[in-house]
Amino acid sequence: MPKSMPLPRRRAAAPILALALALAPALAAPGAAQDVGLPLGERPEPVVEGAPVDLADFIGERPVLFEFWATWCPLCDALQPRIDEAWERYGDEVEFIVVAVAVNQSPRTVRRHLERRPMPGRIVWDARGRATRAFMAPTTSYVVLLDATGAVAYTGVGSEQEITRAI
Repeated sequence: MPKSMPLPRRRAAAPILALALALAPALAAPGAAQDVGLPLGERPEPVVEGAPVDLADFIGERPVLFEFWATWCPLCDALQPRIDEAWERYGDEVEFIVVAVAVNQSPRTVRRHLERRPMPGRIVWDARGRATRAFMAPTTSYVVLLDATGAVAYTGVGSEQEITRAI
């Protein structure tokens, strides 16, 4: 008998099934606030990532929508039309900030991507992951909406979020 035997396929799939079941409530209600990342009502620590944008300049002045994004993220690509729609409707009233996470991409790849496919709002580079940690971003395609007082009004993950409705 061999020292170790491979797990049956059903057991190997158990962690994937458990993850899917854990995420199901968050993904089931795209227009409602979701139980991911920052808790509703919390005020995240203002994070300064350096020039040209100090995130603390926006928190508390007017609503701010943060999208944690990457060039390689298919959910981010699928979410983009919803972000664009919200920008068209609320771009003058809400600050849109795209936080480019520093995982498997560089400022150069982000710039090249944006030359081909521009995005609305300000793009900031989260070089050290400070914004990702401060906002408890569990993944890319994570969206956080802060109200005008700087409190979390909405969080969500995935491509089916109803951003305009959340605003």
